[in-house]
Amino acid sequence: MRIFLARDVLDAAACRHVQAAMDAGTPEEAEVLDEGFEVQGDVRRATQIEVADTVLAMVEATLDRACAAIASFYGLALQSREGASVLRYETGGFYKPHVDRAHVPSWPLTERRQITVVLFLESACEAEPTGGFRGGILRLFPDEGEPIDVIPTRGTLVAFPAGMRHEVTRVIAGRRDTIVDWFY
Repeated sequence: MRIFLARDVLDAAACRHVQAAMDAGTPEEAEVLDEGFEVQGDVRRATQIEVADTVLAMVEATLDRACAAIASFYGLALQSREGASVLRYETGGFYKPHVDRAHVPSWPLTERRQITVVLFLESACEAEPTGGFRGGILRLFPDEGEPIDVIPTRGTLVAFPAGMRHEVTRVIAGRRDTIVDWFY
């Protein structure tokens, strides 16, 4: 399974700008979409943060610019996005294995998701010695073959089929900041 990976989609200054907006933003516990939206601390421990509209617009423009390359890579005609979410995983945070595309009557858009996009705002220490956290690896489980570990690197965007099982391993120390979205 080929995974789309693009480095330096955001430069370090832009990543820090989004992180500063996260620090000033409105946090709430990230929910899990099951029969409805609900906090499930045994499945996911993360915070979704509402940031300033100007920062969100910059993030969404960045994701829009990546669409053509992702569509070409996967041979898809991607039409739109669901809308970016800004997430923070503090020490102890994780998200157990799950898929992002499913039939969920309370949120029918999930069935339209073709591609999951993750944009890392901070590097893991495993990628760079000066990284802001340890752990927090994005682990992908393709239908065939071994799991694929994506070690977060600031400014890197990874995209993969929304029906692929994946997880965020436990953050051992620090905080893992990311942007996620889904292309239709």
